[in-house]
This record gives sequence, structure tokens and C-alpha cells, in this order.
Amino acid sequence: MIPLFVECAGKQVVVFGGGEVAARKAAYFAKEAEVLMVSRTFSPDSRALPVQIQTLDTRTATDAELDLIIAPAFLVIGALSDLEENNRIGELCREHGVLFNSADGKPGDVIIPAMTMGAHYTIAISTGGESPAVSQFLRQEIEKKYPALDAMIALQHRLREALRSRKTTQAERRRILSAVLRDKLVWTLLGESPERAWERVRERYLHD
Repeated sequence: MIPLFVECAGKQVVVFGGGEVAARKAAYFAKEAEVLMVSRTFSPDSRALPVQIQTLDTRTATDAELDLIIAPAFLVIGALSDLEENNRIGELCREHGVLFNSADGKPGDVIIPAMTMGAHYTIAISTGGESPAVSQFLRQEIEKKYPALDAMIALQHRLREALRSRKTTQAERRRILSAVLRDKLVWTLLGESPERAWERVRERYLHD
């Protein structure tokens, strides 16, 4: 599999399931995509999400009925408690050429990673479905170790612009930017005051 970041705005994501797992999957996409949840029952968490809900028991629904839901979708997620029903939905998705993620059952062609993001970054982590716990652990470690990551990215952008205005070479810019990333005091100052961190960078790395 190849990791990609995909624009989901305006695209329909269908989540089959109404329980805890389905709610987490739906919440992952709800801020950007048009999400439809399909299940015979829905948990309170599912009903609280800003998504569309369609009550349907897939066990009694025909393939033709499911096709009407699957065919227009960009991505379908099988998060039902019934493994065989997830597999059935996956087969229908393959027939229609629709991307499929399986929460339980035969693997689909899409893996939903653990994700951490800020105003200036998005980091996705996956173990290929072998250990979701490891993915979650790494996400938490990144968030714990780099709480000032957003501020560092903003500082790096500001520094790049300053270096370009001084007509430095690409090699010089790369060396300075890398040195700032490894400067522990800059990281500490970013957590206290981005401007104090910038003063440190300006005095140490942008001196004439």
C-alpha cells in the first residue's frame, strides 16, 4: 500500500455499523466528508455525530438494496459486528470499484491510520492493521514529546523566508534549518513564547 493524503470534502463516506467502532470511524471523516451511517441500531455516540443516519438491517437487505447505497460512495467502511456482513459489503464494493475499509473481516484496500494534527501538520501512522495499539502509542508519544511542533513549523517558515531574503545558498539554508531543529533551547522557548524562541534563532543563526 502507498500512503496518501486525500481531499474528502464533498465526497460521500458510508459507514456500515452503529456501534462504538463505527462511531469512531464516522467521526474520523465527519469534519470533512459527507458521512452516512447505515445500521439497524445506533449508539448514543453515533447519533450525536453530525452525520446522516439510515436504519437498515443488512442481514435482510438484498444486494440490490445495498448497491444503491454503495455505488455513489467514495469510500465504504464495514464496521458491523457481523464479520460475514462486512465481507459481503467488501465484495459489493469491489464489484463497483468503490474503496473499502474493513474494521473486522477480510482486509479492504484502505487502511485508516492513527492520526495527530495541528494547524500546520498532519501525521498519520499505520502498522498495516497488525497492531493498532502500536499506532496509537506512537501517536501519543509524538504529541507528548513535541507539544510545540506547530510553533516550530511556523518558526521554520519564518526562518526560511529570512534566509531567502539574505540570498543564502540552498546548502546554507538546509544547514541552519537543521541546526534550529536540533536546538533544544529553541524547543523549550517555543513552549513558553514563540517570540522568545525567534529572538534566540535570530541572535544565534541570523547574526551578520
